[in-house]
Amino acid sequence: MDILSDVALLSRIQFAGTVAFHFLFVPLSIGLGLILAINETRYYKTRDPEDAAATRLWVKIFTGTFVVGVATGITMEFSFGTNWANYSRFVGDIFGAPLAAEALLAFFLESVFLGVLVFGRKKVSPKFYMVSAWLVWFASMLSALWILIANSWMQTPAGAVLASDGSRAILNDFFAAALNPSIFARYTHTVNSVLIMGAFVAMAVAAWYLLKDRNIHFAMKTMRIGATVAIITSCLMLVFAHSSAMVVVNEQPTKFAMMEGMYETETPPLYLFGWVDQEGQKAGGLSIPGGTSFLATGDWNATFPGLNDLAKDPMYSELDPANLPVNFVFQTYHIMLAMYVLIMISAILAIFFSYGKGKIRNMKWLQRLLLIAPLFPFIATQTGWITAEVGRQPWVVYPNAAAPGVSMLTDDAISVSVTSVELLITMLLFLVVYALLLVAWIRIMSGFIKKGPEPATEALVESMGGE
Repeated sequence: MDILSDVALLSRIQFAGTVAFHFLFVPLSIGLGLILAINETRYYKTRDPEDAAATRLWVKIFTGTFVVGVATGITMEFSFGTNWANYSRFVGDIFGAPLAAEALLAFFLESVFLGVLVFGRKKVSPKFYMVSAWLVWFASMLSALWILIANSWMQTPAGAVLASDGSRAILNDFFAAALNPSIFARYTHTVNSVLIMGAFVAMAVAAWYLLKDRNIHFAMKTMRIGATVAIITSCLMLVFAHSSAMVVVNEQPTKFAMMEGMYETETPPLYLFGWVDQEGQKAGGLSIPGGTSFLATGDWNATFPGLNDLAKDPMYSELDPANLPVNFVFQTYHIMLAMYVLIMISAILAIFFSYGKGKIRNMKWLQRLLLIAPLFPFIATQTGWITAEVGRQPWVVYPNAAAPGVSMLTDDAISVSVTSVELLITMLLFLVVYALLLVAWIRIMSGFIKKGPEPATEALVESMGGE
């Protein structure tokens, strides 16, 4: 089979697998970091041992998730020097600063104050402990910023010029590179999505306790916190997602055309669902005529260039519409949108029935829905990431007018010394190791949740008093 000998494709599949697995833990750690900080702030105000127990449980869950997230992130760093050696040479001058800043500033800050949360409850003042909880969450957000600066530069490069021999991109304006055209939209969109993920996991934990009729006080408090964060972030997503989409429209027209299945210049409809016939170069399905055009411009009749016309543009001359995975990008994009609808419905139901008389306590069907609801933001984040990364193909560094000539084809980014056999072996090893890590993480997290918050072990905290 050609796929087993295609080094570029195997390298992409391997990296996609490691990133997808890593990105299971990143949303959880950032999202649950906010839930943890809110719980600790509640305890700081109430001095209720049950609130301290809630923080203790979330610290355990957060720490276990953080550790696995760090371990799986290291694998990607190695991939830059092995499978993607040519890519690393090309972008090394650009990527060095944000990746170093992420490690030295954000990761260091997060690790230090996580140590306070794990070991310092009885060694520091209540105020310092609460501030530490917020700093852990802030550091995780800062870490995401540096990583997304690097990733956004690949999508919309700026602040760089091409070396005279064409071998690498040279940084000539750090701030232009860091504040590249897509960073703000991508950061707000991505971070808001992981906060949704954290809120939904918190609601799922609460729903499990309600179904088991255990720890009801903790479950109802957690449900209300999770539902509040979920409804706020879900509503904000309308703004952030639109902003991100407009960046794609303006900065990455080939990706926009793939997302909408456009081969020819047309007024794009708003597809509810559909299918792209790649051979016939035509998309079809249930849609609202001109809907996407209206969302993008406010004009129901505005037209946008299709892939065939874009391929004639000198900037995108390396584009081959016949060999692009258009239907794949179309489907992942629309799955993400479908998941958002389920996210919003779930958040509305949770916030409506959690407050007031707390009817959710007796609503088994809603409890079961919220128990599985974390799948909605998980699928949305994964398909959104796939859309962003596959949609920019065939480039690993996308062409952009802000950095003329600074682009790189994915096929040129792989290492010439890595063989398909080596890739298949490492993929198998990753599969085995990651499966073991996932099983271990699930068992540990399940143990923490089954054990539940333990207020008795926190009773002595009351003796600390004051600040």
